[in-house]
Amino acid sequence: LEFDLAINLVGQPLVRQEVMKGVRGFLENQNPVKPLVMSFHGSTGTGKTYVSSMIIRYLFQGGLQSPYVHHFSPIVHFPHAEQIEQYKESLKRWIQGNLTNCGRSAFLFDEMDKMHPGLIDVIIPFLGPSWVVYGTNYRKAIFIFISNAGGEQINEVTLALWRARRDREEISLQDLEPAISKAVFENPQSGFWKSGIINEHLIDFVVPFLPLKHHHVKQCVVSELIQQGFEVRPGIVQEVAESIPYFPEEEKLFSSTGCKTVASRISFFL
Repeated sequence: LEFDLAINLVGQPLVRQEVMKGVRGFLENQNPVKPLVMSFHGSTGTGKTYVSSMIIRYLFQGGLQSPYVHHFSPIVHFPHAEQIEQYKESLKRWIQGNLTNCGRSAFLFDEMDKMHPGLIDVIIPFLGPSWVVYGTNYRKAIFIFISNAGGEQINEVTLALWRARRDREEISLQDLEPAISKAVFENPQSGFWKSGIINEHLIDFVVPFLPLKHHHVKQCVVSELIQQGFEVRPGIVQEVAESIPYFPEEEKLFSSTGCKTVASRISFFL
């Protein structure tokens, strides 16, 4: 996992550091006091889903297709606000049932910024340091929350640090935590709004994904060309990278969509 993150995850030194710290520490502990809970934040295309699937691929045979990996999307699984009580009950039962089958299960919650406030709190009993809940030992489970919330604030802080001549590798969690906290945990539109998960400090690692620069996008284009079996031609790489919009208006420094649209754009230039 560490090697794969180092080779294939572009422009995210902080993510590599925090993810490895979290996963390694958790797996080396034979008797963890609580499940591993990580929350990924950042703009579209910066690698949040990519990293979560990478973690799952290394920990579970079959990766995301493993029967012990459970993936929730608010748009798919919890679309109607008026059915929130029903969703709460079914989510609690689902997690409880699957942890009974296998204590070393993983639960991924996508697009937390679109989750109905209050819904996620039903999983609080499974996240804390109790020994057994509902007759289930669940302390070896892994929970990953993925959210675009906080992305704008992370981008602003990264831009300000770049203007202050701070190298990307020097950006620390302390630089970004206040901005993420305000955007995610104090925002009425967020799935974490007034959540006990925050108040009870149940998230072990808040992982910020930084906006990607032009040369990072070029690395993504190269990887995608190789993956699709095409020859890597510098002209194509340059054209694809330049076809993506960048911000802010004056510097055109960061990709507006990260690497998200790279795969679909390649066919236009071949």
